[in-house]
Amino acid sequence: MELLITEEEVQRRVSSLARKISRDFAGREVLLVGILKGAFIFMADLARKMTTPVKVDFVRLASYGRGTHSSGKVKITKDLETSLRGKDVLLVEDVVDTGFTLNYLFHRLQARRPRSLKTVSLLDKPGGRKIDFQADYIGFTIENHFVVGYGLDYNEAYRNLRGIYVVK
Repeated sequence: MELLITEEEVQRRVSSLARKISRDFAGREVLLVGILKGAFIFMADLARKMTTPVKVDFVRLASYGRGTHSSGKVKITKDLETSLRGKDVLLVEDVVDTGFTLNYLFHRLQARRPRSLKTVSLLDKPGGRKIDFQADYIGFTIENHFVVGYGLDYNEAYRNLRGIYVVK
């Protein structure tokens, strides 16, 4: 593995995103919807650094299986427990790659009539895009590498790495 983004770089960028999101949602409570499992560390750090009131919920989707490439088929394996109607919702994703997962979930949640629905992704890989989907807030734009660390995994391993690494 090769280090791509250091722990310090990640923390600086998460702090910057939290400031911008807090300004954009000033005076409102935000429901953070984390996409499990990859976004859990990013979401925890983001929530702690935000200055607006937050609530949290999680959804779990599957699209990778056990490989390093998206299957292109998305399925919900754990749905939300919170109603979205009338709420300001921020979808929290680890990486936008093909765009299938975030596009699918965004449209599913939009149908639940939130007051607003925005997306934040720690990583964006435009080189892997199959569907035109752009997150509202992006931490880092990276090349089309398979990456692990800071919640991202390869066959459930490496989530605990503090930086982000390219799997060779």
